[in-house]
Amino acid sequence: MIHAIAFYLFATLVIASAALVILARNPVHSVLWLILAFFNAAGLMVLVGAEFIAMLLVIVYVGAVAVLFLFVVMMLDIDFAELRAGFVRNFPLGLLIALVLLAELVLGIGAYKAGAIALGTADGAAAPLIGHSNIESIGALLYSRYLFLFESAGIILLVAMVGAIVLTHRERRDTRTQNVAKQVSRRPDEATVNVKPEIGKGVQL
Repeated sequence: MIHAIAFYLFATLVIASAALVILARNPVHSVLWLILAFFNAAGLMVLVGAEFIAMLLVIVYVGAVAVLFLFVVMMLDIDFAELRAGFVRNFPLGLLIALVLLAELVLGIGAYKAGAIALGTADGAAAPLIGHSNIESIGALLYSRYLFLFESAGIILLVAMVGAIVLTHRERRDTRTQNVAKQVSRRPDEATVNVKPEIGKGVQL
């Protein structure tokens, strides 16, 4: 009974928060509703026994992607009038793309129902370990059968991170170099200067 109540609660909150992501006028509120949708989707994954996917939703999507979206939206100076004007201007193109995607979905489902698409069946090589959780089974599979692919993905991500740092790193030549030893050995009387400016003259920097 408690499982059914939890399922309907999480499912209702996922659908409601996903709708509010689209309907919210404030982009910051949209990102917050998106985070709520991720949390409730993680709850659904826990109910079906996929705690690894639930952990990924919370750590990767909420902890990284959604927070990144939130900071980017908060730092941008968004002109809502221009945003709404762009939405109205691009609405016919968006509607055309939505109709194309809908036609593709209908065509794919129709081909599957007609038997023209044969889905692959599992060969049992990736069967879960008996007596272990699915996280342990995924770990055993990643570090045995897919070890080379897993390490290759890590190397590609590392190269992408280093490339992003190199592309964004800039050396400014219009600033003075910092002498840490000179700053540490500086005495208080050398750091401040007492001046007596005349009335109405201000301070010369």
